[in-house]
Amino acid sequence: MIGVLGGMGPLATADFFSKVLAETPAKGDADHVPLLIQSDPRIAPRPPAILGNGRSPLPELLAGRDRLIRAGATALAMPCNTAHFWYSELLQDCTVPFLSIVDASIQELAPLATAGSAVGIVATRATLAAQIFDAALIQAGYSVMLPDEAQMGTQVLPGIELVKAGEVARGGRLIEAAVRALLDQGAGAVLLACTETPMALDAIQSSLRSRCVDSTAALARACVAWWRSNQS
Repeated sequence: MIGVLGGMGPLATADFFSKVLAETPAKGDADHVPLLIQSDPRIAPRPPAILGNGRSPLPELLAGRDRLIRAGATALAMPCNTAHFWYSELLQDCTVPFLSIVDASIQELAPLATAGSAVGIVATRATLAAQIFDAALIQAGYSVMLPDEAQMGTQVLPGIELVKAGEVARGGRLIEAAVRALLDQGAGAVLLACTETPMALDAIQSSLRSRCVDSTAALARACVAWWRSNQS
């Protein structure tokens, strides 16, 4: 079964679970991917730790990783983009495969953005500051386009916080404005690199959704593919 290191935040974890179900070609219950989900909202906030004024969540992430493995997980996934700042540390001494939301997302860009084009990133300030996606995007042949400071302060960050507070549609209108701005500035596609942002666009049925890579759905598809390819 696949262990899910979640709770960052709880709604994003529930969305990930739903997307794994939706992406599984199942004819009955037994065809679905077995998941062991830890949804622990007590894990230390990721942005303050990355930006320099908060405690690291790494000990709690490692504890959750090991708890899932002890409970029988044969692979792991973490539906939180910002937490992938600690992905390399989580791989150390990890005894099972740990699927990357970064790798899964990059693999889904090709139908939307041609090689050499810019890819916009909508994410937390910490994800952008840590350049969690930048190296992988550049290696895949893309350039990186980020929201400007005004867009971060009035659209992206407030939109994410509204989703976390349960006001998903209000957040959706702000996130849609940020996505539209990046596309208008020449982005070939936009990477929704915060797990709250796809939910925000879905809540308002945004037409821009087709121009975006949903990092949560990408990880869900990677989990389904891994499980199906590793069954005897």
